[in-house]
Amino acid sequence: MEGNPINWYPGHMAKAKRMLEENLKLIDVVIELVDARAPTASRNPDFDALFQGKSRVLLLNKSDLADPATNKRWIGYYKRQGIEAAEVTASAQNAKTTAIRLIEKATAERVKRFEEKGVKKTIRVLIAGIPNVGKSTLINRIAGEKRAQTGDKPGVTKGKQWVKITPHLELLDSPGLLWPKLGDVKLSEHLAFLGSINDEILNIEELAEHLLATLRELKPDALFERYKKLSADTPEGALLEGVAKSRGFVLKGGVYDTERAARIVLDEFRAGKIARVSLEQPPKEEDDGEAE
Repeated sequence: MEGNPINWYPGHMAKAKRMLEENLKLIDVVIELVDARAPTASRNPDFDALFQGKSRVLLLNKSDLADPATNKRWIGYYKRQGIEAAEVTASAQNAKTTAIRLIEKATAERVKRFEEKGVKKTIRVLIAGIPNVGKSTLINRIAGEKRAQTGDKPGVTKGKQWVKITPHLELLDSPGLLWPKLGDVKLSEHLAFLGSINDEILNIEELAEHLLATLRELKPDALFERYKKLSADTPEGALLEGVAKSRGFVLKGGVYDTERAARIVLDEFRAGKIARVSLEQPPKEEDDGEAE
């Protein structure tokens, strides 16, 4: 991966973008989900132009897998940018309350204008984000039952899905949407760590080695506790072998199974089993502080 930006824009992405553009006239508010562990990498830069003029709120999903103090700094940062934001875990019970509150706040003026005309406005909400960020999980939580397809691999949601929550609230689930070229190598790597890019097109051993190096820098104590054979003295390039030693992943002939170790590292990181980790910090500002 080093020095080479990842290009991944399969045909269904272009189709999904066209579908969104066709349905935007029906949408009252956009809920944009990002991954709390990497809010910059997981935020589609095309959305600013695509959703221009629409009420928008931003949810930092999977916040239970990120560093709590960093979550608060991101919320404070977005607040100062004039963006309504909150941290959620889409699978948790309180995610519904948080999402509904933000929807109501974002649409209050619009609903009031219709009420003054004697009309009960049906609010239509678009849930948008990149692959594997938790959009369908959030819809299922708000709906109170399994209404949208979910999965732990990018690209599970294939087409348009309207979900009626109440007589006057409908949600539109949409396929995860990347942008045509992932130009920043570091941000591309973060997306790959999170599983937003299909592992099948990546060198997972190289990816896992880079992830281990990142975790050793960010959360060394948790990393060494998880994989006992790793330490601050483990040479660069030998971290994955250290994981294989820690777990006893040995092939015939005494060769360490680094491919199996790579899959374990990626799976355990994505499930939050290694540590609560934030891969990115909000940009520095003169008056940078935590959200209230």
